[in-house]
Amino acid sequence: MRHRHGTGGRRRRPGRRRTRPRTRARRRNPGRLPHRHGARARADGGRMRPAAPGPSAAPAFSRVPGTPVSDDPRAPAELHDALRRTGFTHDRVAELLGEAAMDALARDQAVPALRVLEPALRTPGHPDRGLAGVVSLFLLGRTVPVETLAPAPVRPEQLVGLGLAEETEGGLRSTVDLRPHASDDGTELYVASDLGESQRPGVLRRDHVLGIGQASLTLAQTTDRRRVDRALDLGTGCGIQAFHLLAHAGHVTATDVSDRALGFTRFNLLLNAQALGIDPDRLEDRVSLRAGSLLEPVRGERFDLVVSNPPFVITPRPAGETPLDRYTYRDGGLPGDRIVADLVRGLPGVMAPGATAHLLGNWEVLAPPPGDARPAAERWAQRPEQWVPEGVDAWFVQRELAGPEEYAETWLRDAAESRDLEHYERAYRAYLDDFAARGVEAVGFGMIRLRRPSRARPGGALRRFEHVPHPVQQPLAPALAAAWERADWLAAHPQDWLDAHLVAAEDVTEERHQRPGAEHPGVILLRQGAGLRRTVVLSSEAAGFAGACDGELSARQILGALAALLDWAGEERQRLTEEVRHLVLDGFLVPQEPVPPAA
Repeated sequence: MRHRHGTGGRRRRPGRRRTRPRTRARRRNPGRLPHRHGARARADGGRMRPAAPGPSAAPAFSRVPGTPVSDDPRAPAELHDALRRTGFTHDRVAELLGEAAMDALARDQAVPALRVLEPALRTPGHPDRGLAGVVSLFLLGRTVPVETLAPAPVRPEQLVGLGLAEETEGGLRSTVDLRPHASDDGTELYVASDLGESQRPGVLRRDHVLGIGQASLTLAQTTDRRRVDRALDLGTGCGIQAFHLLAHAGHVTATDVSDRALGFTRFNLLLNAQALGIDPDRLEDRVSLRAGSLLEPVRGERFDLVVSNPPFVITPRPAGETPLDRYTYRDGGLPGDRIVADLVRGLPGVMAPGATAHLLGNWEVLAPPPGDARPAAERWAQRPEQWVPEGVDAWFVQRELAGPEEYAETWLRDAAESRDLEHYERAYRAYLDDFAARGVEAVGFGMIRLRRPSRARPGGALRRFEHVPHPVQQPLAPALAAAWERADWLAAHPQDWLDAHLVAAEDVTEERHQRPGAEHPGVILLRQGAGLRRTVVLSSEAAGFAGACDGELSARQILGALAALLDWAGEERQRLTEEVRHLVLDGFLVPQEPVPPAA
């Protein structure tokens, strides 16, 4: 399952999460809702509230306070059907609002959408009134009169009973963020999460649960989709990675330190049970939900695939801090970048032979010692290199590099902590003092791919650390997997690879820079149009080699011909051989016959 789009993003990228504004506009509506779907009336003015926790036999995480109710496994699936029949799908919402209003929502601006919806909301009998009411309720955060939803298959008492909305003086008000997401295969998913900082007053709650955003989509797009028996989603949040894993894993174990996150995950799994191929009455056959920090809930177990979007945000650790002071969705409670370091060191312990792990993370780049003039983009890997256990393959791809000031500003905005100026300045200073105490010059963000080999790899473990700040192709997982296969093939054939007949990859183009009137180009580049979209500057000899790679001659034959033409000694030939090997490793040149995957 690959996401094509969602009705607005919850998190564009780590450090730059933005959500749609949900300004509350209350309208008077004295009507009361009948109590159904487990909801019950209370004596406080007759308003509806979600039912009180039921008997102790209720499934785990089905009635966590402040999360949707899921003790009746069939009720969320019924809501999914009602939402679809209402027309609350990404494509239908986009059609209703139009391109301009949708673009404005992506910029956190609700006014254009409100103007589009007003005629339907105000006109009884309008064919789009029910859908307009649901969009206003969940995407725009408006209080919606109960009668506005009357034309929709979604019933107000259904939303209240499931803990998704509450009755107010003006009608119905959402208590969670609920939005549709469409995938490339046509699957329509609905994801519930906490309201964002622009959807509710004040700073975010400390146990905030994020929805689907750019960071989670990035992780999904870089994860292997091979079929496996057991998969682990470590730090599941709202459950998005578990959604993807269910498409190719026999069983998924989803863990989180937050009971609220597991409550949202359980509800979202049941809400999308049919689309995910889950029997709501037998959820545990496919998914296990476990509470605990990092690897504690799965200690001693082995998985074929691990994914994690951990709470990697580097946060100052003030004296007297307690767990209640932390934003659990982003802060793992450890100093500096230790949570990522500990995971890189510890994950191989829960990986079966041949298993891979995919995660996102931050890492600190320390100021250089005297005499080292290299920029941070060239020194960033020094510390992550020390984290990887012996014998484990690792590939770090750094996508962003931020200074301490930018990093602090990003994460203070993330939780809406900038709204209180005095608090903001105090927290900003704490960030800078914390980084200065450890000599941190910059903070990197990127993707990490680990593999526990099933047997010793010829030439030793694979280690790659790349800074790739430019746009890349998504989904990236197929390109990364192919690159790993090429690396394995080159390692297994340290000499025989030269007997392969090479050709330029289909996405590779050549670019020549030549001054007017010059006889020869001064610079020759190869560019990739897919995958990591690298660019490499070629020596004139490597350019000649690449130009001869039409599949007729082997690499060894082309090297021999060039060496004879240039009257080279062994050293020059070896240098060109190594340059060509890197072109193969990076996918600029590929064997004419496909590289077999490692056994």
